[in-house]
Amino acid sequence: MPGKHPLIETLKVCILQLQEEGPVTDSSPGPVTDSSPGPVTDSSPGPVTDSSPRLVSCCELLERILRKGLQNPLLRWTHRDYWHCFEQLPQQDTCGRLGTVSLAVQQTTACPKLLSAQGRGRFFIRLMLNRRILGNVVKHLLHSSRIMEWYNPDISVLRNEEFVEPFLSLCLVLSEMEFKLNIENCSFLDESWLLPVCDTYEAVPCRELGMVLRYLDGRVFVLELLHGKMAQADRFAEPGDIIDEINGISLRNSANGQAGEVLSRLRGRPLRLRLLRWRGKDGSVYRPLVTLLQRLQQENPSLQFSPSPAQPQAHPTSQRQSQCVKDGRILYSVRLLGKTNAGMYGGKEVLQRVIPTVLQKSLATQEVLLDVKETHLTCTDKFNKQELFYHHFPEISCVGRFGQPDFTIFAFCVVDPLDTGQPPGFCCVVLQAESSSQCEEIVHRIAAGFKNTEWFV
Repeated sequence: MPGKHPLIETLKVCILQLQEEGPVTDSSPGPVTDSSPGPVTDSSPGPVTDSSPRLVSCCELLERILRKGLQNPLLRWTHRDYWHCFEQLPQQDTCGRLGTVSLAVQQTTACPKLLSAQGRGRFFIRLMLNRRILGNVVKHLLHSSRIMEWYNPDISVLRNEEFVEPFLSLCLVLSEMEFKLNIENCSFLDESWLLPVCDTYEAVPCRELGMVLRYLDGRVFVLELLHGKMAQADRFAEPGDIIDEINGISLRNSANGQAGEVLSRLRGRPLRLRLLRWRGKDGSVYRPLVTLLQRLQQENPSLQFSPSPAQPQAHPTSQRQSQCVKDGRILYSVRLLGKTNAGMYGGKEVLQRVIPTVLQKSLATQEVLLDVKETHLTCTDKFNKQELFYHHFPEISCVGRFGQPDFTIFAFCVVDPLDTGQPPGFCCVVLQAESSSQCEEIVHRIAAGFKNTEWFV
């Protein structure tokens, strides 16, 4: 029986859920309930849009597979990312079918809103999904021998005969699906797959807008609306919003005063402003903006960026002590108590036996940050930011709390990696939350990510 790669199995789940969703308006993802999906079909009830809850997870998985095993050039300081593979494709083959790929690469390279290889790679993935060329591009990549040599054959999915065919099949399925993504909304792809609400405002004829702007981190923030001017009268923006474009001119990575210069050149002409909102559709603060909004508040204490009353969320400047913000995401601050082998059985019954074993060893504990996402969880050292482990939900067999002494200790069992050289089995990871309520919240979130079944290996 062929082996299963956790990234590919999780990607199957995301594609199935994308096909079942159709067009939606709710951006809150539902739980992943099946860690062993059946065959993926190419039927979809409607186009996949930016509001589809599983879109970000699907793109993250594609990115992780394309990045896995990619090696940096020898004797060079530059970091190689999967975008560098894509941008080489037009030079690898002169087949006429590469015309659409070449155009997509050129469009990505020319986009002024992308400042990093990561941002360009993410833009290119979204472009491939929109144009239904993902499967063909991956085929060309696999047939480009010089590029494939950049990947480590021992850990790469793309150079593993057992895994590459299932991955290519999933890419072809995605190429059959209809995606309608807003390609112009790309100014935050350098930092995050999560994109802000993007709106367009048109003013004809153009009068004085009446906005005070603040240039921060290469972005043009609306700081204040002047009384009696058009911006205040029409309420098309509010403090904290970002002016992303004016009449198609990108303001990404703008120097001080650049927006004013553009508006001066366009004085008396119709204006078309593309705005990025600091507030999401659910009323909460757009997470990648949290740090920048904090800086704006420090400079201007009168500014308030509270979530809408209908959707109360934690204020960006007052997160609970049991949480912190990293790259715009809220992470749990917990203690890693230790790990131990759980044997050949990974059911939830082993937790009550294995957790006391770890506690009795009195191992050195470690302050860590736990990030529970829609498809996987990660754990990093709180102080040096080193990643300690990364597990997709299909790798996890059970999760639960320990009943003594105060319901703050929890653990999960995970399949031991196949490349460790050890016999197959399960590893139990034991952690401690800062409160009973936080412990319960984390356990429920992990449990929502997988089907609670008993696995044998």
